[in-house]
Amino acid sequence: MPGPALDDRQRLEWLRLIRSESIGPRTFRALLNRFGGAAAALDALPDLARRAGKRLKICSPAEAEREFETLGRRGARLIALGEADYPLPLQAIDSAPPLLTVQGDPSVLNRPCVAIVGSRNASAAGLKLTAVLARELGEAGFVVVSGLARGIDTAAHGASLESGTVAVLAGGLDEVYPPQNLPLLERLCERGSAVSEMPIGWVPRGRDFPRRNRLVSGLALGTIVVEAARKSGSLITARFANEQGRQVFAVPGSPLDPRAEGGNHLIREGAILCAEAEHVIEVLAPMLGRSDLFASPPLLAREEGSEAATSQSLWDELDLPGIGAAPSLDAGASRTEAAFRAPDTGDRKARLLGLIGVAPIGLDDLVRASGDPAREVSRTIFELELEGAVQRHAGGALSRRF
Repeated sequence: MPGPALDDRQRLEWLRLIRSESIGPRTFRALLNRFGGAAAALDALPDLARRAGKRLKICSPAEAEREFETLGRRGARLIALGEADYPLPLQAIDSAPPLLTVQGDPSVLNRPCVAIVGSRNASAAGLKLTAVLARELGEAGFVVVSGLARGIDTAAHGASLESGTVAVLAGGLDEVYPPQNLPLLERLCERGSAVSEMPIGWVPRGRDFPRRNRLVSGLALGTIVVEAARKSGSLITARFANEQGRQVFAVPGSPLDPRAEGGNHLIREGAILCAEAEHVIEVLAPMLGRSDLFASPPLLAREEGSEAATSQSLWDELDLPGIGAAPSLDAGASRTEAAFRAPDTGDRKARLLGLIGVAPIGLDDLVRASGDPAREVSRTIFELELEGAVQRHAGGALSRRF
């Protein structure tokens, strides 16, 4: 259940706290846990910083009020974690932003979303397929989320303008990158929205893009990687999606095309093959309406992560007891591969075949009956289809061939 809405005074206090130096999402949450509110945390922050051997710049009331007023003039607003309009899928992720700046129609954020990401230097075929996927997913009732970058992102937004699309920005709402996509952003805000966790006037830097990528995947039930090189930002988005417990889809491509290397790698490591919108819809449609899908502990009781960053962190967090490290920019290829690699499954094929009979059964029912992760069930079913042991019916139901 959503919490009560903040009043303007509380919203400004939250804004001051999250805009203060070395306060990232995890530090913010830990401070609220410890002091019970942003005002008390702000009062305690100077002493905490001294004890940590730091001198922090704390956002002043005047600075917070200026940002608040600037957002108002733009027709944008701040939505706080826990409020009714805050996207439920995003609220469930680790390091959810305490405040989101949103311009456009905020209601699209609480409709079922699918992220589409891929290469900036996309092929013509990749752009065409992206447009088809985005348009058909929109017609099926999904909102398309992407990062407003060149190439695949631009094609995804452009094809879903009528059905609703969400652009997640790495900088402030007034710092559009690339600048040539400003007209696209203005158009998409008519039926969709632009989202950022960064302050107005913030010019995006290198590590702001991985920050943005975790929001792209966090807003969505699943993420589709259309074209991606082996080392690309799209694979960072896929990694975040996987760690957030979301579905990861990848479009296969020619082994001779470097832009297909990342997607092919994801499929080999367990991502769901996507060659048409129906491959996504049949996996995600059974999830709609499930109240437990994004179950998350309350903000003030949420346990902090303990995983240590192995490289540059996404945030400069104040070093306080009980605060885990922020997600890292690159935890290494081995972590990415391990995240998608199937565990020791035993004889999963035999078990799933035992659950599938002559009467067609839905994939969601099969997942529940097996107790296996949806990703692994989908992967195994795909293999069984290739072997001719299972057939798929209209609507995605499955039956066994005897």
